[in-house]
Amino acid sequence: MARIAFIGLGNMGAPMAANLVKAGHAVQGADPAPAACANAAASGVTIAGSAEAAARDAEIVVTMLPDGALAGALTARLLPVAPRGALFIDSSTIDVETARSMHDAAAQAGMRSVDAPVSGGIVGATAGTLTFMLGGSDESIQAAEPILAAMGRTIVPCGGPGAGQAAKLCNNMILGISMIAVSEAFVLAEKLGLSHEALYRVASTSSGQCWALTSNCPVPGPLPTSPANRDYRPGFASTLMLKDLRLAQQAAAMTGADTALGRMAEAIYERFVAAGAGGRDFSAIVTALRERSAAGP
Repeated sequence: MARIAFIGLGNMGAPMAANLVKAGHAVQGADPAPAACANAAASGVTIAGSAEAAARDAEIVVTMLPDGALAGALTARLLPVAPRGALFIDSSTIDVETARSMHDAAAQAGMRSVDAPVSGGIVGATAGTLTFMLGGSDESIQAAEPILAAMGRTIVPCGGPGAGQAAKLCNNMILGISMIAVSEAFVLAEKLGLSHEALYRVASTSSGQCWALTSNCPVPGPLPTSPANRDYRPGFASTLMLKDLRLAQQAAAMTGADTALGRMAEAIYERFVAAGAGGRDFSAIVTALRERSAAGP
């Protein structure tokens, strides 16, 4: 059993912390939202008065926060408080540069650290089936793996500091682009009089197969578990997809990578979120493409 501080008890953090409790760990949590704290407490998480209070005696500090600015600032606050040698695991999705600076700060404070962003959404967080992408030293990654195993099914060491974030941004750029491609195909099929079921049966068993189709199908019917069958309740919200696409484009600009489709996907989701659809699952992008196609040729 480990003493774990879990900071950030939102839609992802709360079920992740609950799975650590189920695995027998002593988890103290903190979040500025009282409702989030109450939800986590109902799952057995002990709520601390502050992030610093949660980290004070922790062997492991896990953070799950909305952006890099918050993650970096919180880590700077917690490093002087946590016991020397504590392991810091950041599961936020943030820019690679900030992730690397957090590793540097942890090393200077005598701490171990891993960047460990996740894939799998709220469903995966609740079921304990997340995929973790890890960046850090070999020793830190080995120390983190048993803890992450309580929250995820797949744990992939990706390289040194920041490599986990790099993998997450590349993966989600693929996901954003592929969801638009799948949605465009369904809209075209509708225009041609082809049923959703027929296209799904063909594409899911041939060269069009991809996760956006077979695990998160953007139209209701063919895949009963997809958000499309519950009015596009996330899942993975469109605001989060836009955030990740923006981070990917920042990385592309920094490195000089040519990511034309990534830029187009960012622009499409930017319009969708600006129109007020940010809280819908990212697969709801099909509705915007359908509306734009409604006028015909």
